[in-house]
Amino acid sequence: MPSKVFQTQLLVIPSIDIKDEKLVRIVQGIPKVASGIYPDDPVEMAKIWRAENAKCLHVVDFDGAWYGSNKNLHIIEKLIDAVVIPVQVGGGLRTIEKIRTVLSLGASRVVLGTLAVTNPEIVKQALDEFGPDKIIISMDIIKNAVIIKGRKETSALNPISLGLNLKEIGVQRLIVTDVERNGLMLGPNIELLKLIGEKTGLKITASGGMSGYKDLISLLELTSIGVDSVIIGRALYENQFPCQELWRIAECGTLVKEG
Repeated sequence: MPSKVFQTQLLVIPSIDIKDEKLVRIVQGIPKVASGIYPDDPVEMAKIWRAENAKCLHVVDFDGAWYGSNKNLHIIEKLIDAVVIPVQVGGGLRTIEKIRTVLSLGASRVVLGTLAVTNPEIVKQALDEFGPDKIIISMDIIKNAVIIKGRKETSALNPISLGLNLKEIGVQRLIVTDVERNGLMLGPNIELLKLIGEKTGLKITASGGMSGYKDLISLLELTSIGVDSVIIGRALYENQFPCQELWRIAECGTLVKEG
């Protein structure tokens, strides 16, 4: 059987997760001390990913998400200043003032989660003030329920109903994370991504479970329904990809599936 060639693009976005001003790794939504393969300084890590030709970075402030703390904002500002690529930032952005603050630091986009469930009128205000290109909604999902407040509470909403509600107020992009796969390298939840993409018609950044090259192939098969990017954490930190080859393949937009 001939190889199948996809002529399309999938943006690969390294994740930088911060707690107590340090780089951490995430397993099922819980931050743990970094493995020691890479520095625990988030700013230095951002420089490494930029040197590996990353085109965008995804930063999560866990102290902000869990405690509403601002302790990591100065680190995030240094990180943004240290690279010349877009940096999207999330974690505890639950007021319009906090959204304004993070964007004023130079973030290319803010990632909102809890607000989309508890206070969608603030999401609408942010969309009106900054435009849909600056606002991403992160859906953390466990067993078809959206979880909030630093992945500590389960909401009554399922991802489809929430996605459709958000689309009505002007949201254009979701980050979809299957929390039970997050950091375990079990592969992305293809069926969940497919369902949300088909039902909402929104652009989707996949997150959670990525283990290697074959998972990129599986995501490329979803580009026709809006999956155009993927956030990767542990698999990159543990060198599951030859990094320069990964960026080169993603950049030229050609991936080959054997079989």
